[in-house]
Amino acid sequence: MDKILKSKTIKTPLGQMVAVGDDEALYLLEFTERKALTKQLERLKRLTKAEIVPGTAKSLEQIETELTHYFAGNLKTFKTPIKLLGTPFQKAVWNELKKIPYGKTKSYREIAEQIGKPTAFRAVALANSSNQLALIVACHRVINANGALGGYAAGLKCKQWLLDLERSGN
Repeated sequence: MDKILKSKTIKTPLGQMVAVGDDEALYLLEFTERKALTKQLERLKRLTKAEIVPGTAKSLEQIETELTHYFAGNLKTFKTPIKLLGTPFQKAVWNELKKIPYGKTKSYREIAEQIGKPTAFRAVALANSSNQLALIVACHRVINANGALGGYAAGLKCKQWLLDLERSGN
């Protein structure tokens, strides 16, 4: 393992988040309460062939500042450079999620249609749940076609809180 990624815990109004990155990009941003966090960190180490150690990097400092502004209702678009690690299908879904405007929602079905796979809404939901960049890749903005919240790795209360925050800032 030649590569070193730094990790930092960031306090937010919804609990602690862990950020992992280097001076070039952020690789992971996730709520520490997420059940699959250990699995995500292991996957990240395997895909990047990197060791993850506590510390700081440009991407971590930038995302911490942006999160402060986001949770204060003063940031609608994250600018921290990110690195997406996934299959071509997952990346297509995640790139589509990044296009959902602040304060708006789309259904899994709409995302499937937008990436040209109209019947793949269940696969879109699975890709959504594999997202390792919470808030930046806006999986919290994806809901069921009937308007129900659907799932969220950090819990439905967290998802509703984020949607309410964004809707109040529009």
